[in-house]
Amino acid sequence: MARRKQNYPLIEGLEITTLAAEGKAMGRWQDQVVFVPMTVPGDLVDVQIRNRRRRFMEGTVVRYVHRSPLRVEPFCAHFGVCGGCKWQNLPYAEQLRFKTEQVRDQLARIGKIELPEIRPCLASAETQFYRNKLEFTFAPRRWMTYEEIAAGGDIDAGPALGFHIPNLFDKVLDIEKCWLQPEPSNALRNEIKRFALEHGYSFHNIREHAGLMRNLIVRTASTGEVMAIVVFGEEDTPRIEALMSHVAERFPQITSLFYVVNTKWNDSLADLTPVLYRGKDHILEQMEGLRFKVGPKSFYQTNSAQAYELYKVARDFAALTGGETLYDLYTGTGTIANFCAARCAKVVGVEYVPEAIDDAKVNSALNGIGNTRFYAGDMKAVLDDAFVAANGRPDVIILDPPRAGVDQPVIDVILRAAPERIVYVSCNPATQARDLALMDGAYRVEAVQPVDMFPHTHHVENVVKLVRR
Repeated sequence: MARRKQNYPLIEGLEITTLAAEGKAMGRWQDQVVFVPMTVPGDLVDVQIRNRRRRFMEGTVVRYVHRSPLRVEPFCAHFGVCGGCKWQNLPYAEQLRFKTEQVRDQLARIGKIELPEIRPCLASAETQFYRNKLEFTFAPRRWMTYEEIAAGGDIDAGPALGFHIPNLFDKVLDIEKCWLQPEPSNALRNEIKRFALEHGYSFHNIREHAGLMRNLIVRTASTGEVMAIVVFGEEDTPRIEALMSHVAERFPQITSLFYVVNTKWNDSLADLTPVLYRGKDHILEQMEGLRFKVGPKSFYQTNSAQAYELYKVARDFAALTGGETLYDLYTGTGTIANFCAARCAKVVGVEYVPEAIDDAKVNSALNGIGNTRFYAGDMKAVLDDAFVAANGRPDVIILDPPRAGVDQPVIDVILRAAPERIVYVSCNPATQARDLALMDGAYRVEAVQPVDMFPHTHHVENVVKLVRR
């Protein structure tokens, strides 16, 4: 055990009483909150404090005195090291209960507004292999666990293809099997790694900015179509051709096979052009008879089946009768706009990313939808009183902003436009609560529905229906 600092105590017999934000659990010691990862309510643990602040402390378990009866056995061999799926040791029903409580607490404590009864968090039908997109990273040396180092002896610290260790940008955990995405995700990742090692391909060193194999992105659609994007860190045409040819031959089920050469210091592909090696330049998602094209840079909700449930909630809250003008703000690739188009007279979508708006227009055309209009630009710059006058006053507005929430000028325009109903979809109930408070004078909250998009994590999506007072 590391030498303890004088003010970093070892707390014996700490009772973990509840779950907390960011996937942690907590107990209290001498009236101070102690956050302890990898624990669940009911655990009794000895905790070594690693970080001490004025209002709280953080520590790690050195011994389980008593394990909570709530505990379940994690199903993933990488649990506790990878940093994802932190609640695998907690029954799914308890995860949902806490997510409901999390929404209730944040809306009440931050928003300080009158609320109806919060509906129970909507469960995901699939709690394993539910993601449709994953990105893996290559590294020349894999992350070794503390247990491996403590055990000593010869340790194979060979190259890795997996996920970044939390808060360590240059450390990568080699993944044997990930339970997040359906096949051929695991088979594809493992085969590409095997081929690269067998043929002496270098793995990208992020600190030295050198190495051929850089990233792998896999997208799987509910239609069964598959997209793979191999990202290379160097322009080595013979080796690239050899690997891509092998992947195409070994995995004929891949619908869309791309590669990208990225010699930049950052991993972003936004300003790079993926090269189509084999197959179509997109895969198709399907939702309630509608088809959506997903390209290598397209955004699509990462839990396809649960996205459908989320959008149904939003559409139900919108209470469309066929004659409304609907504004879909932060529309992304227009999925909600196109999903709702058949139930209203006109849909106006606004989104910051021009490529996303291009996708939205393509998806409208693909489905024969003629009553949508899409605009690209910064929301604060696009959405003003003149825009509302030109496009017609909205009867209903659906908001699905990024985690930071809605900017004050945008809220001001919405309040002046005075739609009958606002449906606010949020991936961050804390900023959602702040925004609801700003609208509380003109709108009352009529319904709140949390939705679990990411089982075994602390993340929760929340949909709120607002009605004009």
